[in-house]
Amino acid sequence: MTEPLLSIRDLTVETPARAGSKRLLNGVSLGVGAGEAVALVGESGSGKSLTTRTVMRLLPASFRVGGSISHDGRDVLGMGRDELRRFRGREVGMIFQDPRAHINPVHRVDDFLTEALRTTRGVSRAEAEERAVALLADVGVRNPGQRLRQYPHQLSGGLLQRVLIASVLLAEPRLLLADEPTTALDVTAQSDVMAILEEQRAQRGLALLFITHDLELAAACCDRIAVMYAGEIVEEGPHVAEDPRHPYTKELLAARPGIDVRAERLPVLRYNRTTHEQLKARSIA
Repeated sequence: MTEPLLSIRDLTVETPARAGSKRLLNGVSLGVGAGEAVALVGESGSGKSLTTRTVMRLLPASFRVGGSISHDGRDVLGMGRDELRRFRGREVGMIFQDPRAHINPVHRVDDFLTEALRTTRGVSRAEAEERAVALLADVGVRNPGQRLRQYPHQLSGGLLQRVLIASVLLAEPRLLLADEPTTALDVTAQSDVMAILEEQRAQRGLALLFITHDLELAAACCDRIAVMYAGEIVEEGPHVAEDPRHPYTKELLAARPGIDVRAERLPVLRYNRTTHEQLKARSIA
């Protein structure tokens, strides 16, 4: 059997606590093959983002990590500083939830996009900007040359997420880690960003580990789904959304609202002087 591009085996993460160490991940095992899209689904606090940050070696030094992580046969947990820098800069790209938290607000877009190419690959500024303009156009940014001269605060959330995706793709990685990349966006922008991710992944043959709360979205854009609960993977397979086996997976599906579900109407509070005085009294109390 071919070894997956990303292989996580019996991964554990513990953090120090006053009453002893606290285990946050408990024996997580997961593989992502070359060109495959795998979703990691679960509620907030289940360990999804922690898993991706462990893969990228972004945890605090005080955290204790056990098990193994390998990328293309290389031990990620044992990488030295220089090898880790190459791993993050060329092999694996990470798309975060909130682009505004990961793009320097005092640098223009062109500096953000071209810095890695210029410093790690020796690409000239002119060539780096040419590549950046082409890639911004590929991810749906209009007037990309003009956008390069702007600052992050001048771009909408949807545009800024496209810039972040372009910055990751410029490094030509083999694996994308997308940590809820549409959470901070409105519904229309979410749809656009997901379409861009799917299109670019298909064109470039990229592997994807997609973090989300939404099981139905995961089923629509990924080949396989792993469901995470309390730091463990409780169910995994290609048809999890259609045929859930674990009780937690069934509850996740049941928690998603749908237009075909009838809801009881909430009572309407008639606003008059009596209710005004009652609400005023409550606020004072």
